[in-house]
Amino acid sequence: MWEFLTDFPAIGRRELAEMKKAIDEAFKGFSRTYGEGLENFFDPLLKFLVWFEKLLIATPWPIILVIVGGLAWLGSRSWKITAGAVLAFIVIGIFDMWEDTMATLAIISVATFLCILIGIPIGILMSRSDRMQALITPVLDVMQTIPSFVYLIPVVMLLGIGKVPGLLAVLIYAIPPIVRLTNLGIRLVDTEVLEAADAFGASSRQKLFGVQVPLALPNIFAGVNQTIMMALSMVVIASMIGVKGLGVPVLRAISNQYLALGLMNGLAIVALAIIFDRISQSYGKRLQAYRGQGHD
Repeated sequence: MWEFLTDFPAIGRRELAEMKKAIDEAFKGFSRTYGEGLENFFDPLLKFLVWFEKLLIATPWPIILVIVGGLAWLGSRSWKITAGAVLAFIVIGIFDMWEDTMATLAIISVATFLCILIGIPIGILMSRSDRMQALITPVLDVMQTIPSFVYLIPVVMLLGIGKVPGLLAVLIYAIPPIVRLTNLGIRLVDTEVLEAADAFGASSRQKLFGVQVPLALPNIFAGVNQTIMMALSMVVIASMIGVKGLGVPVLRAISNQYLALGLMNGLAIVALAIIFDRISQSYGKRLQAYRGQGHD
């Protein structure tokens, strides 16, 4: 009796080993059958990533600084944030981290764009159907809570080492916030506003794109902000599977105990995070203020 209470009844070791072996064999069979097809499917994305990275690296640094300053000003309308963003990139260049930063910018930009492209429609779908929300929410919970190293295993087994597996890992980790906040923003739209739209004879599509999505924009941009932050937090982990960028020197610093190298590149990642955070937050606040004035 005491043994029953202290030793949890578990599957026998032999049965457990056979079950694990069956899962491994099934996945290996899947990867052999569909691996090449998946690589061909993602090949255009890989080519675009390589092209975009080379474009950023080849672009003269003064042009990059002008683009960064222009985007910072358009997003924040703040001279302090604009000057801070430009200064941060100048410091990054002075400390010889320019190429790694451009490589990081390339994958973060593409990952954020894909998260927006995929995440907003899923969020809209969730907001339109309680059943879809109930189905998708547990998937988002798993994506946010499962350790990133766990889902790197099947991605690497299917696609090998390189940029695309790293991008997919970033997508899995970074997409949940924009899906959740798009869903939340649309659901929080005042029912009186929707009733007014109904009174004017607006169709379901007109209500969605003319009323709900514009009013939900502050929440959606908060989701974009969180997506960018989570994508940047994956930079070092993505470097483990062949993604170039600031994560590679950090990983090398960890392996060889190079404190200065790790700190410098780590601070460059932090600088990028702060720049993106301030710009996107400022833009979100401006949208919120614009919405509050009733101009939406």
